Amino acid sequence: MIKKAIALILITITVFWSFYVLLPSKISNIDTPNNAFSTDRALVQLKEISKAPHYLGNEAHAKVRDYIISELEKLELKTEVQIDYSMSQWGNLSKPKNVLARIPGSNSGKALLLLSHYDSNPHSSIGASDAGSGVVTILEGIRAFLSTGKQPKNDIIILLTDGEELGLNGADIFVNKHPWAKGVGLVLNFEARGSGGPSYMLIETNQGNANLIKGFVAANPEFPVANSLAYSIYKMLPNDTDLTRFRADKDIDGFNFAFIDDHFDYHTALDTYERLDRNTLEHQGSYLMPLLTYFADADLTNIKSTEDYIYFNVPLFKTVIYPFSWIIPMLIIALVLFIGLLVYGLKRKAITVSEIRKGYGAFFIALLVSGGIGFGLWKLILIVYPQYNEMLHGFTYNGHTYIALFVCIALAICFYVYHKVYNVENTASLLVAPLSFWLLICAIVAFKLQGASFFIIPVFFALLSLFVVIRQKKPNLILLALLGMPLLTIMAPLVKMFPVGLGLKILFVSCVFVVLIFSLLISVFGYFKHKNRLSVVFIIASVWFLISAHTNSHFTQNTPKPNSLIYMLDTNSNTAVWATYDDVLDAWTEAYLTKTPDNADLLKQNTIGSKYKSGFTYTKKAPLKQLQKPVIDITHDTIVNGKRQIAICITSKRQAERIEVFSDTTNVFYSATINGVSAYQNTNSEYVFSERLNNRLFSYFVTDNEPLDLIITVPESQETSLQFYECTYDLLTNAMFSVPDRKANMIPKPFVLNDAVVIKSSVTIK
Repeated sequence: MIKKAIALILITITVFWSFYVLLPSKISNIDTPNNAFSTDRALVQLKEISKAPHYLGNEAHAKVRDYIISELEKLELKTEVQIDYSMSQWGNLSKPKNVLARIPGSNSGKALLLLSHYDSNPHSSIGASDAGSGVVTILEGIRAFLSTGKQPKNDIIILLTDGEELGLNGADIFVNKHPWAKGVGLVLNFEARGSGGPSYMLIETNQGNANLIKGFVAANPEFPVANSLAYSIYKMLPNDTDLTRFRADKDIDGFNFAFIDDHFDYHTALDTYERLDRNTLEHQGSYLMPLLTYFADADLTNIKSTEDYIYFNVPLFKTVIYPFSWIIPMLIIALVLFIGLLVYGLKRKAITVSEIRKGYGAFFIALLVSGGIGFGLWKLILIVYPQYNEMLHGFTYNGHTYIALFVCIALAICFYVYHKVYNVENTASLLVAPLSFWLLICAIVAFKLQGASFFIIPVFFALLSLFVVIRQKKPNLILLALLGMPLLTIMAPLVKMFPVGLGLKILFVSCVFVVLIFSLLISVFGYFKHKNRLSVVFIIASVWFLISAHTNSHFTQNTPKPNSLIYMLDTNSNTAVWATYDDVLDAWTEAYLTKTPDNADLLKQNTIGSKYKSGFTYTKKAPLKQLQKPVIDITHDTIVNGKRQIAICITSKRQAERIEVFSDTTNVFYSATINGVSAYQNTNSEYVFSERLNNRLFSYFVTDNEPLDLIITVPESQETSLQFYECTYDLLTNAMFSVPDRKANMIPKPFVLNDAVVIKSSVTIK
C-alpha cells in the first residue's frame, strides 16, 4: 500500500514538474546587473508603449514609434525609418513605417536580425503582449548586450516592423526593398498570440532544421519549450508572422518565440500592460540573451542544412535532438522488442491471449468513450452557453477550467473501465493493446508527420516496463512510476497545449491524449485493485470543475463580453442601417438593433475582411446622417487593343482609417495598381483578384490621410461596378451620434470591423 501511494505521488509530482519547468518562477528586478536582462526594466518601457491602441495610421501609433526611436538613440544607435507601400497576399494595402538600427560587427559575414512589430491590431487592441512584449524584449536585451562593451563578430540589425497586423506589410517592404535584407543570415522573432503562458520556439526554414536546432541547443536557453510536432502543426495552419516573409521571399531562416496562452486577450482591449504575465516576459528574455550572445559570434553563413532533426524538451535534459534518419531504425527496434517481449511473455505465461483481448476491449472502450464524450460534450456546452460563440478566439475565459474538466472526465472513464478488467496477474497483458496502438501511431507519423516521431521515446520506456512486469509477479511500483516519468514529462504538456493552441473545439484530442498516457501507465495502475475509487474521485472533481465553469460562464468586468456595432450609410440608395457581427445581442446592441433585428443577408454579399471570415448577422434601419462623402474622381479612361484602363482617385473628407473595395465576381480585371503597388496575381490566372471571397478586391489601411489611387485594366466591353466602403473608427466619439460607451462588462469584438461609421459608395463604369 505504501509503495502504491508513493508511486501515485511520484506520478502526480511528475505531471506538475512537467509544467513547472516550462516557465521561469521569478522575474529579474530593477536591480539586476546592467549586463543582464531585467524584466522590471523592460516593463518600464512596456508601460509607455501600451498606453492606448496604436494601430497603423493613428496618433498613438506615431507616438509609440517616436518613443522606440528615442530609446534606441539613448543606446547611441543610429536609427532610420523605412517607409513604403505594401500589398499583402491577403489583399491588404498599407504604408508601414519600419524602425531600424544596426550594431556593426568585427567581421563581414551575415548579420543577425532581431525582429518584432510595434503596431497593435485595429482598432481597440492595446497591444501590450502583441507585440509590445517583443519590442521591449529586444530593447532591453540590446541594452544589456551593449553594456558588456563587447563587439560582436556579426552585425546585429534591430528591425521593429509596422503593419504586421494588417498583412506582414512592414516585413514585406524590408525583405523585398531594403538593402540590408540581402545580408541577413538569421532572424530571431518575438511574438505573442495571448497574454501569458510559456513561449514556444518554432523554427522557420525551407530546408532542413539540423544546424538551426544544433545552434539552439548550443546557445542553451534555460527554459526551452520546443518540439518538432508543434512546428509541423504550425506549418499546416493559416497563421503567419513577420518571419514568414523572410523565409518565403528570401529563404532566410529564423526562430519564432511566441506565447499563446490566455488567448482570450489576443487582439482585444484586454491586451494591456496589467494583464501581461510577468513570468512570460521573463521567458522571452531568457531566450533572447543566450541566443543573442551565441549567434552574434556564430558563423551565420553555415545555417543551411539538408538534414532534419527531431527535437523536444524534457526537464533536466532541456532540448533533446536526433536526426530524422533515426526515425525508421528506432521504429523497427521498438517493433522487434515488442514482438520479442510478447513472445517472451506468452512463454512465461505472464501474458495470455484471453487477457490481451480484455486489454484491447478496455483500451478501445476508454479511447472511444473519452474521445466521443470530449467531442459531444463541447458541442452541448456551446448550445447551453451560446454566449461562448461571441468569443471568436475559440477559447473562453474559463477555458482552463474546461480543460481540467475534460481531463478529469477522461481519467474517471479510464479508471472505471480498467477496474472492470482487474486481475492480480494481468497487467502485462493489459499493456499489449496500448503498446500496439502507440506503435501504430509511431508508424503513421514516421511517414506522415515526422515531427511527432519523438512519440517513440515513451514507447521504449513502456517496453522496459513490460519487461519488468513480465519478469516479476510483484514488481516495484516505484520503479515502474519512475519508468513512466519520460512519458509524463513529454506528453502531459501536450494535453494542455492542443486546446490552448487550437481552441476548445480540440478538447476531445486532450481526452484522447489522456487515455494514451493512462494506458501506458497501466504498468503502475494495473496493480491498483480499487481503481473504481479513483474513478469516483475524478467524477467528483469533474462535477466541481463543471460547477466552477458554470459559475464563471457569465461576463464580468474582468471577463467582458465582446460585441460589435457599426453604422453604414449607402449613398446610392440614401439609406442607412445599424449592423452587427454578434449572434447573441445584449442591452448595448439591442438599443440600436432592437429585440427583433433584421437578417443581414444583403450585407453578407460583400463581407468586409475579418480574421475568421465572420460576416454580419443582423441589421436595423438607422436614421440618415449628413456625413461628408468621399470624393471619387475618374482621372483617366483609355482603351488600347481591346483593354480599358481606368484611373480612379478616392479622397476621404473624414480622415478615413480604412477603405474596403468590392466588385461582383462577374467583373474581371487584367491588372490593378493601388497607390503604386501591383495587385497579387495568381500564376494560374490571367487576371488579378481571381480568387476573391465575397466580392472583396482589397482593403486599404490609410496613413496620413493619403487618398486611394486605383488604376485598373478591364475588358473593353465590360460594365465594371465597384463598391467602396469608407470607414472611420469613431462611432462612439463622433458628435453626429450619441452612442454611449459600453458597459464595464463589455469590450469591442476583435477580428471584425467595429465601432465604425461606414459610407458605402458605388461606381459603375459603362
